[in-house]
Amino acid sequence: SLLSGRPVKDRLAMTGEMTLSGVVLPIGGVKEKVLGAKRAGIKEVLLPADNEPNVVADLTPEILGDIKITYVHTLDEVLEHALQKDPVATPIVPEPETKPKRIGPESPRAIH
Repeated sequence: SLLSGRPVKDRLAMTGEMTLSGVVLPIGGVKEKVLGAKRAGIKEVLLPADNEPNVVADLTPEILGDIKITYVHTLDEVLEHALQKDPVATPIVPEPETKPKRIGPESPRAIH
């Protein structure tokens, strides 16, 4: 999100594990995670594509309600679904001014 300037979509949750090459791996506890997302007011959940059989077996359309499940295979797909389409301008925050340290006879000295 920060690198692209595209914020994460509102009301979106995601869970999964990923390899160093960007492949999304299946995870456990899908039913509990989706139900937790529903209780939190989430509208879309990104899940590893290999977890689709878990959703079909454990979560009926009545249980899911209006939650949209999106299955992903790669990090590129995660970013495509998770980030808003348009970048948002990030305000530039000026660096705080710092006073230079004094060096010389007027500089404070430690007393031991």
